[in-house]
Amino acid sequence: MQQLLQIMQQLRNPETGCSWDKKQDFSSLIPYTLEEAYEVVDAIERDDMQDLKSELGDLLFQVVFHAQLAEEQGLFDFEQVAAGIADKLTRRHPHVFADIVYASEAEQQLAWETLKESERAAKEVENHTILSGVAKNLPALVQCRKIQDRAANHGFDWTDIEPVYDKVLEELDEVKEAWESGDQEHIEEEIGDLLLVAVNLARHMQVEPEQALKKSTRKFSRRFEYIENKVVQSGREVKQCELEELDNLWNEAKIALKKV
Repeated sequence: MQQLLQIMQQLRNPETGCSWDKKQDFSSLIPYTLEEAYEVVDAIERDDMQDLKSELGDLLFQVVFHAQLAEEQGLFDFEQVAAGIADKLTRRHPHVFADIVYASEAEQQLAWETLKESERAAKEVENHTILSGVAKNLPALVQCRKIQDRAANHGFDWTDIEPVYDKVLEELDEVKEAWESGDQEHIEEEIGDLLLVAVNLARHMQVEPEQALKKSTRKFSRRFEYIENKVVQSGREVKQCELEELDNLWNEAKIALKKV
């Protein structure tokens, strides 16, 4: 760890450092930090542990880079970052590091959320609301899930799943009505409402919507690639085929890829 911190300092050395590293700031590093986080997820999903080791290193470097920038500005350093998360983990796990005993996992989760809420309130004395602190740059499905969870923890949620089904059907009807109106702005609004209630349905079924959509997208991609390969073998391009033929190949792909 010390070697990594020293390397970072050398990269940022005003006289002998790397020209690219020297010109970076917090904002310019945002896309790289996000990219490295997603590459960690990708390695996990591919079950490539060797690549995961490498990607975790790349993500750690982003943490070190941000900490170095902060230290240069007299804000904080890496040691304080590490101490901060260590303190937070100790504070949020009194059942491990203190003598607190929870009667159930649900009671433990409630205590966790209550503690997080008090921490948020302490940080955001001004303009604090129930939804304060949900990052605005999260992927839309993740952000939607977090906001709904926050509202549900304060009693704003259906107690069973049936009303959620009804709401999905209601929103679907409203999408159709918007489509028939031809008002594109209204269509976008109703599609957004449909996606939001679909996230709510996923929550009630204990499904992470972001992961579910990613898996379905990968499934779609595999099936489409199957179709494309079949069409290419016939000496054509996909756009030259009739939809009925493509639909038949899709059904064929569903059967063939189930065996893989």
